[in-house]
Amino acid sequence: MHKVEIARSHGVPVVVARGEFDAFAAPDLERALSGARLETAFVVDLDAVSFLDSTALGVVVAAVRLSQEAGTAVRIVLPGGAARRIFEITTLDRILPVAENRASALESLGAEER
Repeated sequence: MHKVEIARSHGVPVVVARGEFDAFAAPDLERALSGARLETAFVVDLDAVSFLDSTALGVVVAAVRLSQEAGTAVRIVLPGGAARRIFEITTLDRILPVAENRASALESLGAEER
């Protein structure tokens, strides 16, 4: 089971993903990220993701790449537990613009969560 929603904090969209993301769920994540990419900055909060396969990971990486090419600032809040492992194995935790939590992600984008 998975859920994706877009919240806003100080005008910055925050794509919040929860649950398991595989090839079946990846299109839902892709739709949310496509909308967020139209902004000047956004956060992808994966903290509550319990599973992420290579298809869903590819969606996140593509969204970051396309955003950066367009000049859109983005921060990724990585999942905890086992779901974080895919980022570590691929070294994407060192390559992607990551933040420890949503508050630090927003702060690094110039918006503070209150």
